[in-house]
Amino acid sequence: MKTVAQTLVEWLKSMGVDTIFGIPGVHTIELYRALPGSGIRHVTPRHEAGAGFMADGYARASGRFGVALVITGPGVTNILTPMAQARADSVPMLVISGVNKRDTLGRGLGHLHELPDQRALTRVLGPALHLEDPKALPGVLAQAGRALTTGRGGPVHVQIPLDLMTSPAPAAVALATPVSALPDPAKALARIRASKAPVILAGGGCRKAGSELQSLAEAMGAPVVLTTNARGLMHEHPLAIPASPSLNAVRKLVRDADLVLVAGSELGPTDYDVYGTGAFEIAQQRLIRIDIDGAQLARHNAALTLQADVAAILPKLAPPRPVDGGAERAAAVRLEAFAELTEPYKAEVRLLEALRDTVPGLLMVGDSTQTIYAGNLYYSHDVPGGWFNAATGYGALGYAMGAAIGAALAAPKRRVVCLIGDGGLMFHPGELCTAADENLDVTFVVFNNHGYGEIARAMLDADAEVLGCTPTPPGMEAVAQSSNLRYDVCSEAELPALVASGKGPRLIEVERKKVADYR
Repeated sequence: MKTVAQTLVEWLKSMGVDTIFGIPGVHTIELYRALPGSGIRHVTPRHEAGAGFMADGYARASGRFGVALVITGPGVTNILTPMAQARADSVPMLVISGVNKRDTLGRGLGHLHELPDQRALTRVLGPALHLEDPKALPGVLAQAGRALTTGRGGPVHVQIPLDLMTSPAPAAVALATPVSALPDPAKALARIRASKAPVILAGGGCRKAGSELQSLAEAMGAPVVLTTNARGLMHEHPLAIPASPSLNAVRKLVRDADLVLVAGSELGPTDYDVYGTGAFEIAQQRLIRIDIDGAQLARHNAALTLQADVAAILPKLAPPRPVDGGAERAAAVRLEAFAELTEPYKAEVRLLEALRDTVPGLLMVGDSTQTIYAGNLYYSHDVPGGWFNAATGYGALGYAMGAAIGAALAAPKRRVVCLIGDGGLMFHPGELCTAADENLDVTFVVFNNHGYGEIARAMLDADAEVLGCTPTPPGMEAVAQSSNLRYDVCSEAELPALVASGKGPRLIEVERKKVADYR
């Protein structure tokens, strides 16, 4: 009979896992002993947060769950931020950790990496599973597998006590994903047939349902508002509106609609109320919501709710003929929404469009930086799943470094560009070395304004003294060279051609107005 560690690694392989992100430690030696010969690639980040963000980016780019392997105690606390980001964006991520021997848990004896209750930290973010008996391993892994491959998605934590790593364990096999019965669509279809001015709001739950979403929109004649996590769907389609519901033009479209179909969106304020005005409203009697998560559906009142996978239910809702004028309504809103942007944000969107058009099919992985903020307000990407970032939802600064590396490993034939500011880069600069070690085609574009520009502007707008927003960044050329990355510096106008001119790993610095000069 194989050990717990060996059985766990074999189960990962049976689930289609081909890459693990982790930093080894004395508490995970037995898990590492089981990896050689498994066919699973191990990637070593420089920080456990990097491991988590890499697993996140890997999951988004591959469509499968990402895996991080961390040590007891500090490894778990270091990966909490990536787990929270994954929870906010419904990204399936498995975190495997050690934990101290069973007879020491909760006793406060001062063992290495000891926490009073390690699972208490992770269970607020998702399932936190503890192996108490080696015979229970198949059941624990089955529970983890179901959480990772069904439902809304998010982080799952499995912890293995040190005294069980080498214990004999029964085999665990990948279980078939259960197929849930679809709810009756009759009432929703009747409302859709009766509508004269419908609108669809598409969230991240539509990421794997692009064709179904487009077919339904065409059948209804309905404009489709694409939130941040739905960008890349229906690119340049006449019914698509790649604009934030926080913009007034989009809000008016929704107010004027006689039916609003919300597909796979939590209606969260970082998409629907970026400016904090509280003005986004949908009358309950006009609202139909579709979500795979029943708890999510319960958070907003609606005339009808359908708990189902978006891709499975949308084809059941197509009316026999579309209403007229949908494309014209969408075109007008696109023009009005873009006109609302400030001139600096319009310039940022044009830069993104130039990057997209110069290097088609880019995976654009973004951090919390001005270019990404602008794109989240208005930008249409050319490939599904090719635009994602952490500037909505949980909003973890420094996310993009690891996520871009994970995406490059998941999609090695795709060009990956990481769009990040100097402030975000400094959270995890060591991951540049990970990209070099793995020889990945990632171009790290660093917009360098020598500080935290968005926070400085917010302070100025609030008539507050700008404080703490101008940390001195290191020389980017020296950072690149010390990380064994090619270095270039250019203007914004030169950036698209420079990105197209060569592969990564490399770092391109784009100098911008310094935060210290903001007025």
